[in-house]
Amino acid sequence: MNLKEKIPSDLKNALREKKTVDLSVLRMLQSAIRNKEIEKKKRDGLTDEEIVEVISNEIKKRKEAVNEYIKAQRQDLADKERSEIEVLISYMPKQMGEMEIREEVKKAIKEAGAKAQGELGKVMKILMPRMKGKADGALVNKVVREELQKLEEL
Repeated sequence: MNLKEKIPSDLKNALREKKTVDLSVLRMLQSAIRNKEIEKKKRDGLTDEEIVEVISNEIKKRKEAVNEYIKAQRQDLADKERSEIEVLISYMPKQMGEMEIREEVKKAIKEAGAKAQGELGKVMKILMPRMKGKADGALVNKVVREELQKLEEL
Protein backbone atom coordinates (compact mmCIF):
# COMPACT_ATOMS: atom_id res chain seq x y z
CA MET A 1 0.00 0.00 0.00
CA ASN A 2 1.47 3.34 -1.01
CA LEU A 3 1.33 6.48 1.13
CA LYS A 4 -1.47 7.99 -0.94
CA GLU A 5 -3.72 5.10 0.13
CA LYS A 6 -2.25 4.47 3.59
CA ILE A 7 -2.78 7.96 5.03
CA PRO A 8 -6.57 8.15 4.38
CA SER A 9 -6.96 4.57 5.58
CA ASP A 10 -5.10 5.33 8.82
CA LEU A 11 -7.15 8.50 9.21
CA LYS A 12 -10.37 6.45 9.15
CA ASN A 13 -8.92 4.02 11.68
CA ALA A 14 -7.84 6.86 13.97
CA LEU A 15 -11.36 8.28 13.76
CA ARG A 16 -12.90 4.90 14.67
CA GLU A 17 -10.44 4.28 17.51
CA LYS A 18 -10.68 7.89 18.79
CA LYS A 19 -6.93 8.49 18.60
CA THR A 20 -7.02 12.27 18.83
CA VAL A 21 -3.33 12.96 18.23
CA ASP A 22 -3.16 10.66 15.21
CA LEU A 23 -6.39 12.11 13.87
CA SER A 24 -5.24 15.73 14.06
CA VAL A 25 -1.80 14.93 12.61
CA LEU A 26 -3.23 12.94 9.70
CA ARG A 27 -5.78 15.64 8.91
CA MET A 28 -3.01 18.22 8.93
CA LEU A 29 -0.87 15.96 6.75
CA GLN A 30 -3.64 15.46 4.21
CA SER A 31 -4.12 19.21 4.09
CA ALA A 32 -0.38 19.78 3.57
CA ILE A 33 -0.37 17.18 0.78
CA ARG A 34 -3.38 18.84 -0.89
CA ASN A 35 -1.67 22.23 -0.64
CA LYS A 36 1.47 20.81 -2.29
CA GLU A 37 -0.68 19.27 -5.07
CA ILE A 38 -2.27 22.65 -5.69
CA GLU A 39 1.12 24.36 -5.61
CA LYS A 40 2.54 21.90 -8.14
CA LYS A 41 -0.73 21.86 -10.16
CA LYS A 42 -0.95 18.06 -9.99
CA ARG A 43 -4.45 16.70 -10.55
CA ASP A 44 -3.45 13.04 -10.19
CA GLY A 45 -1.77 13.56 -6.81
CA LEU A 46 1.78 13.46 -5.54
CA THR A 47 4.18 10.56 -5.84
CA ASP A 48 5.33 8.75 -2.70
CA GLU A 49 8.68 10.59 -2.91
CA GLU A 50 6.89 13.95 -2.97
CA ILE A 51 4.67 12.89 -0.06
CA VAL A 52 7.77 11.87 1.92
CA GLU A 53 9.15 15.36 1.21
CA VAL A 54 5.95 16.93 2.61
CA ILE A 55 6.15 14.72 5.70
CA SER A 56 9.82 15.61 6.15
CA ASN A 57 8.96 19.33 6.01
CA GLU A 58 6.22 18.86 8.61
CA ILE A 59 8.64 17.00 10.91
CA LYS A 60 11.17 19.80 10.52
CA LYS A 61 8.53 22.41 11.43
CA ARG A 62 7.64 20.49 14.56
CA LYS A 63 11.25 20.06 15.63
CA GLU A 64 11.71 23.81 15.34
CA ALA A 65 8.52 24.34 17.35
CA VAL A 66 9.76 21.99 20.08
CA ASN A 67 12.93 24.07 20.42
CA GLU A 68 10.90 27.29 20.63
CA TYR A 69 8.52 25.85 23.21
CA ILE A 70 11.42 24.64 25.34
CA LYS A 71 12.97 28.13 25.21
CA ALA A 72 9.59 29.55 26.28
CA GLN A 73 9.41 26.94 29.08
CA ARG A 74 6.22 25.39 27.70
CA GLN A 75 6.94 21.70 28.23
CA ASP A 76 3.30 20.73 27.63
CA LEU A 77 3.35 22.15 24.10
CA ALA A 78 6.79 20.69 23.41
CA ASP A 79 5.50 17.25 24.41
CA LYS A 80 2.49 17.67 22.11
CA GLU A 81 4.78 18.50 19.19
CA ARG A 82 6.99 15.49 20.00
CA SER A 83 4.00 13.16 19.92
CA GLU A 84 3.05 14.60 16.51
CA ILE A 85 6.60 14.01 15.29
CA GLU A 86 6.31 10.33 16.33
CA VAL A 87 3.15 9.92 14.25
CA LEU A 88 4.76 11.59 11.23
CA ILE A 89 7.95 9.54 11.50
CA SER A 90 5.90 6.35 11.17
CA TYR A 91 5.17 7.36 7.55
CA MET A 92 8.80 8.01 6.66
CA PRO A 93 11.04 5.40 5.06
CA LYS A 94 13.49 3.67 7.41
CA GLN A 95 16.08 6.24 8.45
CA MET A 96 19.77 5.55 7.91
CA GLY A 97 22.02 5.10 10.90
CA GLU A 98 25.13 7.20 11.47
CA MET A 99 27.44 4.46 10.18
CA GLU A 100 25.50 4.14 6.91
CA ILE A 101 25.52 7.92 6.53
CA ARG A 102 29.27 8.01 7.18
CA GLU A 103 29.87 5.46 4.38
CA GLU A 104 27.77 7.50 1.92
CA VAL A 105 29.59 10.67 3.00
CA LYS A 106 32.99 9.09 2.31
CA LYS A 107 31.84 8.08 -1.18
CA ALA A 108 30.52 11.57 -1.88
CA ILE A 109 33.75 13.18 -0.66
CA LYS A 110 35.73 10.97 -3.06
CA GLU A 111 33.36 11.83 -5.92
CA ALA A 112 33.61 15.55 -5.23
CA GLY A 113 37.36 15.37 -4.70
CA ALA A 114 36.90 17.47 -1.57
CA LYS A 115 39.86 18.07 0.71
CA ALA A 116 38.75 20.89 3.04
CA GLN A 117 35.82 22.35 5.00
CA GLY A 118 35.35 24.99 2.29
CA GLU A 119 34.17 22.28 -0.10
CA LEU A 120 31.25 21.25 2.12
CA GLY A 121 28.77 22.58 -0.45
CA LYS A 122 30.17 20.38 -3.24
CA VAL A 123 29.81 17.28 -1.08
CA MET A 124 26.31 18.18 0.14
CA LYS A 125 25.17 18.83 -3.44
CA ILE A 126 26.11 15.25 -4.37
CA LEU A 127 24.90 13.72 -1.13
CA MET A 128 21.51 15.25 -0.40
CA PRO A 129 19.61 13.90 -3.44
CA ARG A 130 20.70 10.39 -2.39
CA MET A 131 19.79 10.91 1.26
CA LYS A 132 16.48 12.72 0.77
CA GLY A 133 13.92 11.24 3.13
CA LYS A 134 16.36 8.60 4.36
CA ALA A 135 18.41 10.68 6.79
CA ASP A 136 18.15 13.85 8.82
CA GLY A 137 19.86 16.70 6.98
CA ALA A 138 21.41 18.10 10.16
CA LEU A 139 23.00 14.74 10.96
CA VAL A 140 24.31 14.41 7.39
CA ASN A 141 25.80 17.91 7.60
CA LYS A 142 27.47 17.09 10.93
CA VAL A 143 29.00 13.87 9.55
CA VAL A 144 30.26 15.65 6.40
CA ARG A 145 31.91 18.33 8.55
CA GLU A 146 33.57 15.66 10.73
CA GLU A 147 34.88 13.73 7.72
CA LEU A 148 36.21 16.87 6.02
CA GLN A 149 37.85 17.88 9.31
CA LYS A 150 39.66 14.51 9.38
CA LEU A 151 40.95 15.12 5.85
CA GLU A 152 42.28 18.56 6.80
CA GLU A 153 44.14 17.10 9.78
CA LEU A 154 46.02 14.60 7.59
